[in-house]
Amino acid sequence: MLLRFDPGEPLRTTEVPGLAGTLLRALPGLKGHRCDNGADLSFRQEAADTEIAHLIEHATLEIMAMAGSPDALRGTTAWDFAADGRGVFRVRIEYDNELVAIGSLRCAVEWVRAFAMGEQAPDAEGEARRLRRLR
Repeated sequence: MLLRFDPGEPLRTTEVPGLAGTLLRALPGLKGHRCDNGADLSFRQEAADTEIAHLIEHATLEIMAMAGSPDALRGTTAWDFAADGRGVFRVRIEYDNELVAIGSLRCAVEWVRAFAMGEQAPDAEGEARRLRRLR
């Protein structure tokens, strides 16, 4: 998936105080996530100062797991602002069910954007239940 952030939108969690903590509290399963970050940081440590697209990657994987996907699925977040333009990220997610992956991604984007804007986030547990029925 290509994630495009509008000019002026925050790109890093440090630009939205409390965003990472709010997401970790809302999706407690994220605390068990791991990252290949080269510094052996836990996901909680990584989330404190990372790309918001990276948070969306992990939130997607967590919502997929809540909907019955294997915990072993992985994702990556990459960017090349010189080639794609500032604010464009490439998020790749392994999946076992395309509809669950798309629905989880949509929910994760809505969640992170709502939290970043200080708004009420969608019901991820309700969305995960709905996605589980699509299997």
